[in-house]
Amino acid sequence: MEPTELGTGGDAGDGRTGEAGFRPEDDPGTGVVAAFGRQLKLLRTAAGMERAELGGRLGYSASSIASYEQARRIPPPRFIERADEVLGAGGGVLIALKEEVARAQYPAFFRDAAKLEAEAVELHIYDTHVINGLLQTEEYARAVFRMRRPPLDEDTIEQRVAERMLRQEIFARRPLPTLSFVIEESVLTRPIGGREVTRGQLEQLLLYSQHRNVEIQVMPHNREEHSGLAGPFTLIETREGRRMAYVEVQRHSRLYTDRETVREMEVQYGILRAQALPPRESLTFIEKLLGET
Repeated sequence: MEPTELGTGGDAGDGRTGEAGFRPEDDPGTGVVAAFGRQLKLLRTAAGMERAELGGRLGYSASSIASYEQARRIPPPRFIERADEVLGAGGGVLIALKEEVARAQYPAFFRDAAKLEAEAVELHIYDTHVINGLLQTEEYARAVFRMRRPPLDEDTIEQRVAERMLRQEIFARRPLPTLSFVIEESVLTRPIGGREVTRGQLEQLLLYSQHRNVEIQVMPHNREEHSGLAGPFTLIETREGRRMAYVEVQRHSRLYTDRETVREMEVQYGILRAQALPPRESLTFIEKLLGET
């Protein structure tokens, strides 16, 4: 069976960009976001409200309301709920769009993977270049996006940071999913964002490692055997018992669902975990790096 190609992009929601740091699939002014904006404006106008009045009642500026109506920014779930209530949207017209609007926060190539990630009962992740988005601090995520070339504009950076933080709601989900991470030592020693950002990121890894459902392992430089030389990947298991593998390489992302390919990658990940430092030793390793940073 051929893999499913989800689109183009880069590391775990980081996607590569085209001309002027922008790609059509990164454009929030299309599809469901534009439909939401039109509906919001229609309901506001029907209620006889100016943008400033609606913004005042919802705790947002008039310029924010304009951005949502013109699909230049993606509204957060809380805004959608409050706007639906204040505007008296019959039958929850705006709320009905909330889930699709939330998905639109992600680059197109990552939207299907993000949905699977959010619903997974197990995630097993191997990273080689940056800390995985599920573990990133806000400052680290912002630093990662600011390194993109061609550069992203500030609104897009903040949108990407917001969606990355939203993904971390998985740690508060019930029932708890099983999460494991194997991270290359080089990722931990690369000072993305500078010393303070790096310290904050290492501290966050130590905090997450205390969760009973989370295991973090470090793959040290000095290993003579290494089963992950083909690059990073994510293994996903759904509530229904479906097992998949998600891979991003340069400008391409693929979701593998055929059992043979997924089984091979499961074996690869199992060997990776055996070759890496055990979780307790990995914790000590990260603590040592933090003390040296």
